[in-house]
Amino acid sequence: MSKEEFEACLDRQADKIEQIRQSAHNLHQSVNQTYGNGLPYGYHLDMVVAGIREFGHLVCCDENDVLPLMFGGYYHDSIEDARLTYNDVKKQALQMMTEEQALLAAEIAYALTNDKGRTRAERAGEAYYQGIRETPYAPFVKLCDRLANVTFSCSETDDSNARMKLIYKREMPHFLSAINTHSDDPRLQLPHETMLRLAEVLIDDMEKGEKLLELWQQGNG
Repeated sequence: MSKEEFEACLDRQADKIEQIRQSAHNLHQSVNQTYGNGLPYGYHLDMVVAGIREFGHLVCCDENDVLPLMFGGYYHDSIEDARLTYNDVKKQALQMMTEEQALLAAEIAYALTNDKGRTRAERAGEAYYQGIRETPYAPFVKLCDRLANVTFSCSETDDSNARMKLIYKREMPHFLSAINTHSDDPRLQLPHETMLRLAEVLIDDMEKGEKLLELWQQGNG
């Protein structure tokens, strides 16, 4: 799908996408979840979806997949952090799209839900990454999620973000390998090597991190 075609799809579905956005923001607010230094968690969700808006044309195969893709971005933490079940997510999606679309949307959110574990490594083990690799659009949404987190960590200066920046830097080679399906199916692919290089470069370049954050914020203005 060309970028122009993808953007036209986003425009046609703008009302439903905004409905999805508001419901996701309200969901995380209802469990008092914040991001960074007390920001609303919707700030992170908007950053993730900004990446989807920017690069989604490189993976999206059909207009019918646009709403599930956007829903997956906004609801990617809904099971892990906002206490929803898989069926809760699917029911929420059904309010805004067809049953087939809702199934895809719920599968994306489910695939991006960490496993149970005492450590970061246990919560994101091989079974977790296998689920991402096998779910259409999940590798792409996960990459947008990681880019959003890396960008934020590179753009803030407190100790917590400095620590996460080091963690992301250490994890990046394994992370990119773990979500890369090497598939011929565009829905399972990581789009364009430029986006992959961006994930690696951001950690070492604060200025680029700040510029990307500004770009994504403008995209959601």
